[in-house]
Amino acid sequence: MEYKMMENSFVTDLEFGQLEVSGNADYGFRPYQLLVSSVAVCSGGVLRKILEKKRLSYKDIRIKADVKRNEAGANEVTDIHLHFTLFDVDASDEKLGKIFELTRKNCPIYQSVKDSIRITETYECMNQSAN
Repeated sequence: MEYKMMENSFVTDLEFGQLEVSGNADYGFRPYQLLVSSVAVCSGGVLRKILEKKRLSYKDIRIKADVKRNEAGANEVTDIHLHFTLFDVDASDEKLGKIFELTRKNCPIYQSVKDSIRITETYECMNQSAN
């Protein structure tokens, strides 16, 4: 990837399109937002893949990410909490616990940051179709 400096951001062209990154949310995605999104979406994608490999049906997956930053330091990300809501998933709590262990183990972004950012997860199952 190559980034070009703009007046208020840096821009790169990727396969999907242009990505504009800035420390100011008025001019692009903020770096910490991309970091947290990478952890959340990578985890969600691996979770989806594992559910499908195990032939466990589900209707939808939603992920809420809460982030804690150290304002006394460099405002670095210290904690990320991911809350997964699985809709109409056909799996027991015991089986889901094992699936989340596999998800953590097989998510490359999680593995890349786990020693420097505390990542916690919770999940809930909703037995109704997603809206």
